[in-house]
Amino acid sequence: MNLNNLEDLRDEMKMLGFGDPLITKMEEHMKNNDPNFKLYDAVKANKGQVDITLHFKQSGQSDYYYLNRLEAVHNQLKPLEEGQKYMVIIKMPEGQDNSVKKLENLSEAIELFNKQKGNAELAFGKGAASKTMVANMEEGKVNYVSREFKRDFYSPPMPQTFWLDHGKGFSKEQAANLVQGRSVYRDDLLSREGTPYKAWMQLDTEKERDRQNNLTFRQFTDAYGYDVKALLDDYKIKEMAEPKKAEALETSLMNGNRPLVTVEKDGQETKMYLETAVRYGKLNFYAENGKPEKREQFQKETGLEMSNAFSKKQEQGKDKEVAQGQGMGV
Repeated sequence: MNLNNLEDLRDEMKMLGFGDPLITKMEEHMKNNDPNFKLYDAVKANKGQVDITLHFKQSGQSDYYYLNRLEAVHNQLKPLEEGQKYMVIIKMPEGQDNSVKKLENLSEAIELFNKQKGNAELAFGKGAASKTMVANMEEGKVNYVSREFKRDFYSPPMPQTFWLDHGKGFSKEQAANLVQGRSVYRDDLLSREGTPYKAWMQLDTEKERDRQNNLTFRQFTDAYGYDVKALLDDYKIKEMAEPKKAEALETSLMNGNRPLVTVEKDGQETKMYLETAVRYGKLNFYAENGKPEKREQFQKETGLEMSNAFSKKQEQGKDKEVAQGQGMGV
């Protein structure tokens, strides 16, 4: 095993936001000299979870490994409990033990189940003895799918591929937020000509997927005029009174998160989720139950003036907005 390569990959995974348990699994695969392998992780989502798959490939000319892509898919089913896995149970003839294949990724479990030609079950649990069946197949034909599972089974969410270059690219946190529909700010982008630039990035769900079955990006460069710090200052948010908390809040929003903030409503302090709406030059507020709230009730007196100023700047900057997907180094 190439120890310099191992050290580099450890650093890359940490840069992307992956922890020691997953790094240890990577080391085990490298020690086994596995030519290609995948690692799995998950991020809690507003609804369900985002499944993350890391793809490692060994060079054909040496023992050197590359981490070249990350896949993220938003599954809105209830996340599995700790220790549980998805299972494809292949039923064998009488007198033979059934074959049980455990998988951590829902999309891969559905794909493997659908490839079966005989009798099989799709289930989840800690083991076959305590499984919960969600789909059944007889002689290669699906004859049962549980009510809660139907949407994800028949219309599974599509994964989004994020390409990596020596640890540079969208992090685990950012990728998980992008596939949930939120925007992420990147200050390390390169145009096709090699010119560095900064932009808010958002997956464009209004256009068809590309040849690799990925969504393209909608980009909003700094010329577009979206200034998250200035917008935060427009609202009566308690955390903005403390510089460290204000900086952390800004960073969280720039990474695409939906942080919980403290505002005043009906004379009482209350918690609200906050989210960027870059395309419209706004910040969106949501109650803890997910219900949208009118942002105007939390605005300072100068907030409306700032909003009008953004609208004017937005019109001026439209011709400068970077076209989606063009010249992007991510």
